[in-house]
Amino acid sequence: MQAILGTIIIYARDIPKTVAFYRDYFGFESTGEVVEGLVELRAIHGGANVLVHQAAKSVKLGQVGVKLSFDVQDVTQFVQTAQAHGLIFGTIHQANGYHFANAKDPDHNSISISSRAFRITLSD
Repeated sequence: MQAILGTIIIYARDIPKTVAFYRDYFGFESTGEVVEGLVELRAIHGGANVLVHQAAKSVKLGQVGVKLSFDVQDVTQFVQTAQAHGLIFGTIHQANGYHFANAKDPDHNSISISSRAFRITLSD
């Protein structure tokens, strides 16, 4: 039996703000319509879709149990473009053949951008 990760659920205090964040900075599409308590964000360029769910007051947001990592070819360029539109990433780190940088979404959930998926390895 196969299982394919197709959807990630993000709990948010302010659903429209969170939807706008992922739409504006990461290219998701959404009508913004709340259906069954959720707003769907479609990954139009591939990858998992996201459902934004209203967080209960008792939910503690911003923990590092899960981090969303977005594949980008040019981390520096993405950081510069995002900064011009108001999203500030931390330091760009160099790892084993790739770069990455971290930020937070409006609910303080950890996100990162990484060129790891595009790295060239010795076996390539």
